[in-house]
Amino acid sequence: MWIFGYGSLTWKTDFPYTKWFVGSVDGYARRFWQASMDHRGVPDKEQVWGIAYHVAESDRASVKEYLDFREKNGYTTKAIMFYPLQSEKNSVQEPFEVLVYIATPCNPAFLGPAPLEEIANQIVSSEGPSGKNKDYLLQLASTMRKLVPDCNDTHLFELETLVKRLMSEDHHQTELPQNKINEMTA
Repeated sequence: MWIFGYGSLTWKTDFPYTKWFVGSVDGYARRFWQASMDHRGVPDKEQVWGIAYHVAESDRASVKEYLDFREKNGYTTKAIMFYPLQSEKNSVQEPFEVLVYIATPCNPAFLGPAPLEEIANQIVSSEGPSGKNKDYLLQLASTMRKLVPDCNDTHLFELETLVKRLMSEDHHQTELPQNKINEMTA
């Protein structure tokens, strides 16, 4: 069994696997349109980069059960084609089938399209059982740059820029002016 990870599974792989390859799936786009604070992805006519993990036969049932629980908030599984990153380091060049967890518009947690500024505001202010949503976004953007330096995920990287700007503005708003600090320590 091959599992495709395009969100936190690219850096938080807490299940056994025998090997992994960087690559992409076609016909999908990474979008932050899901109310879940952990992972997002919806069908589109683009390409999503991530990692395909091979799970040994002996671990398939337990890994599938674990991932079904981890990806429970509105995600469904689908078998799709994975295209390994073409490089000298990759021993596999031909596409192969992977299982992916995706959010579809028909699930109750699906929020749908919104202006990037609105999504960024929601990301900055949201925190769930898996942590702060802004940390998830920033880690994902960093991981994509490391795995695929030529990755052109404009939705992800534009959100990253907006979230960093909002975090900076929020930091400046919560800082006390120097004269107030001096008054408090005098």
